[in-house]
Amino acid sequence: MILALTLLCGSFSCTKAQQPTQQVLTVNRYAQPKREFRGAWMQCVNGMYLGKTSQQIRDMLTSQLDVLQRANINAILFQVRPEGDALYRSNIEPWSRYLTGQQGLPPADGWDPLQWMIEQCHARGMECHAWINPYRMKTKNTTQLAASHLAIQHPEWVIQYGDLLILNPALEVARLHTCVVVEDILRHYDVDGIHMDDYFYPYPEGGMEFNDKEYYDRDPRGFNTLADWRRDNVNMLVRDLHNLIREVKPWVKFGISPFGIYRNDKSGQNTAYGSATNGLQNYDDLYADVLKWEQEGWVDYLIPQVYWNFGTKAADYGILLNWWNDNCKNRPVFIGQDVERTVKGQDLNDPTRHQMDAKYRLQRQLPNIQGSCQWYAAAVASNPGNYATILEKVYHPYPALQPAMPFIDNNPPKAPKKLKVKLQNGITVLSWKKDKFRKEMNKAISYVIYDFPPNEIIDLENPAAIRAITRNNSVALQGDFYGHTILVTALDHLHNESLPAILKLE
Repeated sequence: MILALTLLCGSFSCTKAQQPTQQVLTVNRYAQPKREFRGAWMQCVNGMYLGKTSQQIRDMLTSQLDVLQRANINAILFQVRPEGDALYRSNIEPWSRYLTGQQGLPPADGWDPLQWMIEQCHARGMECHAWINPYRMKTKNTTQLAASHLAIQHPEWVIQYGDLLILNPALEVARLHTCVVVEDILRHYDVDGIHMDDYFYPYPEGGMEFNDKEYYDRDPRGFNTLADWRRDNVNMLVRDLHNLIREVKPWVKFGISPFGIYRNDKSGQNTAYGSATNGLQNYDDLYADVLKWEQEGWVDYLIPQVYWNFGTKAADYGILLNWWNDNCKNRPVFIGQDVERTVKGQDLNDPTRHQMDAKYRLQRQLPNIQGSCQWYAAAVASNPGNYATILEKVYHPYPALQPAMPFIDNNPPKAPKKLKVKLQNGITVLSWKKDKFRKEMNKAISYVIYDFPPNEIIDLENPAAIRAITRNNSVALQGDFYGHTILVTALDHLHNESLPAILKLE
């Protein structure tokens, strides 16, 4: 993801604008969706953990999560496998150097970052998606690999590309290894999703060749071009991971955040072939046939990294959003937003403002765009251009349910039972009983609390009525609720919503 950002500025003309300001809007200017993906990437490869104790890292992440919670972020994409290593307990791959400074060295206090992050997210009503890289085995700044690392154990499985080591996508055994890693995560952790970003075949560097032609010559599998064969290698991995997740934990979502450009349409017509852009391409350069994954149903969501601004000549934000909206209709699409670039870009109609307002206005107008994901969590937490404040006050003023995924499951859980209320030290405490379930897919995982004041129409599609989304079976509501009608619904893993339990406070 960081490399992608560097290449964007290298490939395109990155216009520097005078730092705009942004007035904090205090009114809800656009319709608020009840269901919306509101994610944030939390990466490790920027080195933000290095040199810190486990407690210092936890304190830093807690501070970021608190800001994100206030901004009603509802999903964290937590990087746990950056280069054939692990930020969790694994018997398959070594501890990551990005955590402790030395690959293979565990945290001194026995901390398990993934388990901790899952607990923290769930306590805040957020999902936690484990973010992995399937092919990258070593980055340029990694100087020493642990003896247990795959590139040491099986050097014949990897290909060197410049300073990188890449797990060879052509090898079935390499595909199987990645599947084994994912299954290990699924078996041992209560993750809500498995996530991959835009690194498939390596980003091209200065005409350097990726040395896999001998594998193509040995077994072309009926493909007439090396490019088609490479795309099929990636397709098989995506398909196999999808099928594995469905078999092991069918409620866990599988999502990918591809580079923001699928292909360039040289005619400039923004067709189904490609967008009216001129930059690096998923299909031709990274051998990632994103549309095929979406059309075949091998992914549950896509988050294209549309990190550019309105007015970027080679890759205009508006052109790309419309292209993804028009061409991905089988699976939910969320938009990867670059926080820092957004607040540095001038609004095309008002140079005293940055581009956040214009970006969210377009995103919310497009019917197939069902949310966004912030690159990156620490940037949101630092609140440049009042970005986090504007999320909290304007775009995410209420909690949101996750987008429905009926292609996985659309059967809601049973409604909560025995809804009751009592007053404790001037605080209204609402509680209910969890219903029994036969299958995990029908289990009530969390609950939505709606509050309707006297004479207000009861409408469960009104997100302004949502007071909380919680995994607990009780919630404290501060204020005077005399005459209010309280409704509580249950959500399963996929946020299918039950009928409500209803209580009028008199």
